[in-house]
Amino acid sequence: MRGVFDIVGPIMIGPSSSHTAGAARLGLMARKILGEPVKKAEILLHGSFAQTYMGHGTDKALIGGIMGFSPEDDRIRNALAIADERGVEYTFAPIDLADAHPNTALLKLTGETGRKVTVGGASIGGGNIEVTRIDDFEVSLTGEYPAMVVVHRDRPGVINTITGVLAQYNINVAFMRVSRRTRGQQAMMIIETDDELTDDIIAACQDNNAIETAFAIPAI
Repeated sequence: MRGVFDIVGPIMIGPSSSHTAGAARLGLMARKILGEPVKKAEILLHGSFAQTYMGHGTDKALIGGIMGFSPEDDRIRNALAIADERGVEYTFAPIDLADAHPNTALLKLTGETGRKVTVGGASIGGGNIEVTRIDDFEVSLTGEYPAMVVVHRDRPGVINTITGVLAQYNINVAFMRVSRRTRGQQAMMIIETDDELTDDIIAACQDNNAIETAFAIPAI
């Protein structure tokens, strides 16, 4: 089922729900995954994003998103100038990602503390997005739900530990996906939930020596 607002489209700045609203949400999601203000952004564009990004305002939307602007924020119109004023370095370049969605971007972000993350995703229509990559891990994240990202060593019992903490706090799991590079090595768990995840929940989830890091991403 689709609601009337899915059909009409999102409230937004710009001419295209896919090229502006979705791009802004993609940038915003990447900023939340980084977890701190962006100092530098290398943005690689695939398909129609690469061909029309200046004409459709995709560049402004992506930069606005990584600065924390929502799709309806008036500041998106001047996002590039605002980024220059804030000292945010950014570049755009085309990339061929073969069979990827035509509205795909790969955002390589560096934060103010030097933290780095690579986020890949697509604007899939109507302002909706799907994040498909965080660093070297394949993921599927829409931003529709609050989410938790857990990077951990691939050991028995880790998933049970995390879901046990969520049950303790009465948090219902909507979707969950686990991916790993190699058996027994580093893995990533993405859990989307029906409720926002508080700092004490994240701290409790980190109380396991197999977990390298855990952080929450609010719904956008």
